[in-house]
Amino acid sequence: MTLINLFDLNNIFLYHVNTVSNDALRGATPQAAAQVLQWVSFADSEIIPPASAWVFPTLGIMQFNKQVCSSTFYWSKLLATEQAKEDVKKILTVLNQHLTFRTFLVGERVSLADISVACSMLWLFKQVLEPSFRQPYPNVTRWFVTCINQPQFKAVLGEVKLCEKMAQFDAKKFAEFQPKKEAPAKKEKGGKEAAKPQEKKEKKKEEKKPASEEEMDDCDAALAAEPKAKDPFAHLPKSAFIMDDFKRKYSNEDTLAVALPHFWENFDREGYSIWYSQYKYPEELTLTFKSCNLITGMFQRLDKLRKNAFASVILFGTNNDSSISGIWVFRGQELAFTVSIRNGNLLFTMLQLEMHQKHNEPGFAYPAY
Repeated sequence: MTLINLFDLNNIFLYHVNTVSNDALRGATPQAAAQVLQWVSFADSEIIPPASAWVFPTLGIMQFNKQVCSSTFYWSKLLATEQAKEDVKKILTVLNQHLTFRTFLVGERVSLADISVACSMLWLFKQVLEPSFRQPYPNVTRWFVTCINQPQFKAVLGEVKLCEKMAQFDAKKFAEFQPKKEAPAKKEKGGKEAAKPQEKKEKKKEEKKPASEEEMDDCDAALAAEPKAKDPFAHLPKSAFIMDDFKRKYSNEDTLAVALPHFWENFDREGYSIWYSQYKYPEELTLTFKSCNLITGMFQRLDKLRKNAFASVILFGTNNDSSISGIWVFRGQELAFTVSIRNGNLLFTMLQLEMHQKHNEPGFAYPAY
């Protein structure tokens, strides 16, 4: 008997089912076998990625990241929890339609297809697919319950309890999983050893002394002669609203339930202003990925405003038919572009929003994306 080393769970599955005389598991006909392999691949490539992105944060394994299709002033990622939810809905729709007149995915008995897909969806059903979320997909729930109640499933999985309430990201649980940094032990030094760091410091000071004007070329001399840029926000009074606190909640917690309520409860109307922006030249926007790059590039150039501003800018539409608009929060009552960077507002029409407007009006919905 030849011994072989296999990696990848699917290959191990396939090897196992091909070594047992059970046609139902691997597919009794070439057509059925192809369908089984199709669903195994579907579970691996279509189910596991969004299921992991949604479930792992609730288990404390992965940081929660909710950003999806919008680029924010300080954060931009594409695969995230909200996108994962939408992908899972699409997967459930496909499965629900396929199982309308079927008990199992392939044939009339449990196959490797059912094992692979059911196990890929196990933590979805245990952690996040609450009854209201499952309600539109009764065929999938019926199939999953049928699978997990098979003796062979129970022998491995035990009793599986379906989710009653959708689990959320737990920052404390996530922190527990992170490795703790140990402070390096302080070593006592005396005599000659204690004198060495002092000598090194003196040498570094000598090295850091600016070069004389004779050693500078014309370019260096010109740069040295330029006055240092002043902080354009230095004249503003100190604000009780801490932008970084809001950004942390916006990045790590639910937007509608936590981040936006925190914003409105703590927002300093005298120290900050809110603006609506509209891109002036939508007719020049072509492919959507190029337009997204345009937004990302703009944020990179505005990075110096990170501590004094927040924005959520969104691309609406499709290729050759799109527009860009967004919401901005700036330190002070002036448009920050005019006080921080030169000509930064030429591409956008900027309108300051009145603070008596209600929070649920369209302009205030941008941060929710």
